Amino acid sequence: MSNNLSEITPSSGKKFRLILREGGIAREMGGDQTLGVQIVDKVFTEALQSGASDIHIQPERDRTRIRFRIDGLMHQIGYFSPEHSPTVLARIKLSAGMHLDEKRVAQDGRIDMEYMGRRFSARISALPALNGEKVVIRLLDPASVRIDVGQLGMPDYVQREWLKAIQTPYGMIVVTGPTGSGKTSTLYASINKLDRQKRNIVTVEDPIEYEFQDHITQVQVTEKMTFPRVMRSFLRQDPDVMMVGEMRDPESLKIGVQASLTGHLVMTTLHTNNAVETLARMIDMGGEPYLIASTVVAILGQRLVRTICPECKEAYKPDEDEILALGLTASQAAGKTFYHGRGTGCKNCRETGYKGRLGVFELLMLTHPIREAVTNRVSAQDMHQAAKAQGMKTMLDDGLAKVLQGLTTPTEVVHAVYTSAGMDVPSDEDVFVEPTSSDDPEDVQE
Repeated sequence: MSNNLSEITPSSGKKFRLILREGGIAREMGGDQTLGVQIVDKVFTEALQSGASDIHIQPERDRTRIRFRIDGLMHQIGYFSPEHSPTVLARIKLSAGMHLDEKRVAQDGRIDMEYMGRRFSARISALPALNGEKVVIRLLDPASVRIDVGQLGMPDYVQREWLKAIQTPYGMIVVTGPTGSGKTSTLYASINKLDRQKRNIVTVEDPIEYEFQDHITQVQVTEKMTFPRVMRSFLRQDPDVMMVGEMRDPESLKIGVQASLTGHLVMTTLHTNNAVETLARMIDMGGEPYLIASTVVAILGQRLVRTICPECKEAYKPDEDEILALGLTASQAAGKTFYHGRGTGCKNCRETGYKGRLGVFELLMLTHPIREAVTNRVSAQDMHQAAKAQGMKTMLDDGLAKVLQGLTTPTEVVHAVYTSAGMDVPSDEDVFVEPTSSDDPEDVQE
């Protein structure tokens, strides 16, 4: 893509088109091929081609900047002159069903589109800022809702136990991790493993990112339709399985626990550092320890790490600090092969050395010893010991296995498991964390 989008020339062929839905009828969004329309089409096309998850249209004093989030990192893509902002924003707002003349309050909308014969959608957020409205677009691929559990990157032993857990007739299943760690994808993939024809499955989400094709009722959270209110209504809808996008407050947790006790399977997420800490968080939110112990079936902790670009992958020898950060000794690392992307990367990976992401996981099954520990309110350290005693492998263990398989790098695992997990990062004397290198100061992780 040309850096200055104000200078793009019309392309031949219609690979991309926006779709308007009016009165239940879908049609292509018309409009003259003005420069604003061409900029919107070019931005969406480039984002879909590069596998971006988000598009940021950010107004500045002398230009409007375009950035993509690819594999979790922000990349500078281009810019256009502020004089074209009104037509670009009008095009996006009109296609998203937003108010064109409203520029003083935040707005949300949704766009449908078609690219290379495939249907996509996008969630739009417009926010008034100092130099104009900033627009962030989350791209949604309907194929993501059909993802299989086997594609998430779970180790075989985790996948086996997880599939057993989600087939239990009642109880609570929890996925934990920070924002952007793939929790929703894991829940969607898990729901795809359930018999949706013989079970009544309902979900409450904020927002609904992907639409299931059949047999599943999805409800969007609003100011009036909060998580607790929708969950109470669900209990009068004869559900077998309830997916709750996030346990945000004590009331939601209380309803979820009661639903688990009365014969429903509740699948939900929490923002905690790891699987073991989730139990303490639920107790801090007002859950009675004996109820938590008797209802929670399994807790899955996860993070996303970038995978090494296959086109510039090469073997290298990590230094002693990288080895120690992974929990290895020099003798244990001897004879093992480590890989990373070539220093300058390649065009395939935008000179980053990474292409794509996969998860690192830890699964805590609530066995009898763990339930007793929860009921007795043992310390977090003792809970970790009890979990390890029953064979639980941590996210660091899974990350190390993926490093030795040549899928990712020590640096990625350390960043994901330590900094994202909120754990105490070893000092500079104990661990080496490679700084993000970039020719453009805009290419920084947010």
